[in-house]
Amino acid sequence: MTFAPLAAVPAPEPGAGPWPANLTRVDGDLHLAGHSLTALAEEGTPLYLVDEADMRNRARAWVSAIGDGDVYYAGKSFLTPTVARWMVEEGLSIDTASEGELRTALAGGVPGERIGLHGNSKSDSTLRLALESGVGRIVIDSPGEVDQLAAIAEETGTVAPCFVRVTTGVHAGGHDFIATAHEDQKFGLSLATGAAREVAVAMSENPHLELLGLHSHIGSQILDSEGFAAAASAVIDFAAELFGIGIDVPEVDLGGGYGIQYTGLDPEPATEAEMIAGIRSAIETACERAGIPVPRLSIEPGRSISGPPGMTLYRVGATKDVMTDDGVRRYVSVDGGMSDNIRPALYGADYTALLGRDSSADNVPSRVVGMHCESGDIVVRDVALPADVRRGDLLLVAATGAYGRSMASNYNLVRRPGVLAVSEQGTSWLVRPETWDDILGIFPDR
Repeated sequence: MTFAPLAAVPAPEPGAGPWPANLTRVDGDLHLAGHSLTALAEEGTPLYLVDEADMRNRARAWVSAIGDGDVYYAGKSFLTPTVARWMVEEGLSIDTASEGELRTALAGGVPGERIGLHGNSKSDSTLRLALESGVGRIVIDSPGEVDQLAAIAEETGTVAPCFVRVTTGVHAGGHDFIATAHEDQKFGLSLATGAAREVAVAMSENPHLELLGLHSHIGSQILDSEGFAAAASAVIDFAAELFGIGIDVPEVDLGGGYGIQYTGLDPEPATEAEMIAGIRSAIETACERAGIPVPRLSIEPGRSISGPPGMTLYRVGATKDVMTDDGVRRYVSVDGGMSDNIRPALYGADYTALLGRDSSADNVPSRVVGMHCESGDIVVRDVALPADVRRGDLLLVAATGAYGRSMASNYNLVRRPGVLAVSEQGTSWLVRPETWDDILGIFPDR
């Protein structure tokens, strides 16, 4: 049989592309921070792995780059109490987008003033918890939230610290579902229609609300500062408009969406320092043009911190060769799939994979697929893997630290994998693997 000539792209070896800093090959076998994958797999597969040192270093790089500013780790990418604690230890605050994420940050010992709260449909209970916990910023996303939050602030005897989320019309990054600054979508308040101005004025006139700044988020998987610079210019123009009617804007938050490499074909993203330099330059230029003070800058990176340090370890099940219009493709089935990584099915996201052991066999065009009852259950669409991949082999998929576990499900009643933090000092569970009792709803103490 002739294998398909297309998509035979080998995964980059450790030390390049999307792999974490501490993934290496030792005598042909993959090791993470000195621990062999074979030994780690004894905890069971599928298994999410996190390179703790790499994640901490990436967080620290953003803090260093921003200097006199604030970095809020976007908890939606992956958050546990321990991860929240790591981020605070490295100088970051925590951005949350639900009551669950807020409670997780608090459980990690994060001071309330180091937490931000987003959401386009915040419940009364979530806002009450935020105010009672002393959350440092609540991002207003719709006109009705002004009265809703003001009433709860009055009830709790507090003044709510607020940002206004604006839609600038600038959107960048990948799939349409993750581009969030165009007009026809659920997030934010339009600059073009005047909705953002109306809300900012209403907030400034309400004694139970304090307007601290403006917030913008333009999308995800953005690889350079150009889109952020355009959004920054629009936000500063709006800040100048508010300044002209007596409303100060002390801070501007340009959100997240900073991209990463997922495969060996992805371009290398701008560094943290390059991103911040481009954003600051745009802000300073716009402020000089408008004649207003330069506001404090904050950002909300998520996947750029949690993505590359995280990987998913699978065990190979069935393999088979399938005829295509261009030749033969090898299908490699693993013991997980769309329940532990929905992004390929949801967004058409690309990933890459490495065989856990060394092999001298020729590479063949392969597709890594999951075990779920869906033809769209694809883990890695196109990758070159050794021809001798067989049942029982370990397969490692890169850059799943962001949105892997956080978007995981129990589809087909599979158990969600645990998340194991790995460092030179040892291993520890960030999230324990689910048990069959969890799936069956069995509670032994009842």
